[in-house]
Amino acid sequence: MPQPPAELDPEQLRQFQQFQQFQDYLRFTQSQQGNQPARAPDAGLVSVGAQQPATQPGWQPPVPPGPPGALAPYEEPRRPRRGAPRWLKRLGGKVLGWLIVILLIAIAATWAYRHFFPSDEGKSSAQIAAEGGGTYHTNQILTTASPYESVRRVYDGIAQHGPGQRSMVDHVCGLFDQTGQQQFAADLGYPSCAAAVPGIHDKMDKSPGSVDEYAESIDKHSGWPPGDTVPVNSCDFTITGGPALGDFTVKQVEKGQWLIVGHSKGPSTCTAPPTTTG
Repeated sequence: MPQPPAELDPEQLRQFQQFQQFQDYLRFTQSQQGNQPARAPDAGLVSVGAQQPATQPGWQPPVPPGPPGALAPYEEPRRPRRGAPRWLKRLGGKVLGWLIVILLIAIAATWAYRHFFPSDEGKSSAQIAAEGGGTYHTNQILTTASPYESVRRVYDGIAQHGPGQRSMVDHVCGLFDQTGQQQFAADLGYPSCAAAVPGIHDKMDKSPGSVDEYAESIDKHSGWPPGDTVPVNSCDFTITGGPALGDFTVKQVEKGQWLIVGHSKGPSTCTAPPTTTG
């Protein structure tokens, strides 16, 4: 029997030996049936070394067929994968379409709400006032105590003003609407409300206690003339510690808030208000 080449690995050698055994079995069967005399196991075989091609990496010898009459193993044919039913595809398309429509409606509603009802978040008081009093129409951002309290806060803010984080520009200018800001600054000789606040602060008295006196120059009246527009004149009060700031027009707006909507120039120094004698 021919010897297999040395290049075969153990698995290839096993398969090669099985193939030779199968050839021997066929010869033996034929000799028993009288078809031809039995030949030596290696008769008529070509030398393996002369006929065997050079093995290539990954080469496997052919697998010999099973013995005669043996049944080949049954392999169940693969069934084609069934796609989703047509009704399910249609339903999925409709659901996706409705989700897209709902998303677009939500985006449009959010944009419309922010457009017609803008938020004051991140805005300074000056920016709010520059928009015509900000959103005081829907939010309470101004005083509701009295028109005099609104003017008192102007004096208090200017008195408490300082550099950096102590700046009271936003607070003071936020008490006016845009027109009131412009009139207030122009009447006092400044290009803007933002320039007026530090400018007036620098004109205050430097003596001890002047800051508190100036901050409380406007008394907290318990009553005022009827109507939603009230004039507040600085010289109706005793102004000490700094210059008088003229005459203010204060209007009651939504939610009972008081907004300064006008200003006129008055004397920078007021005479003492007359006292009543009993």
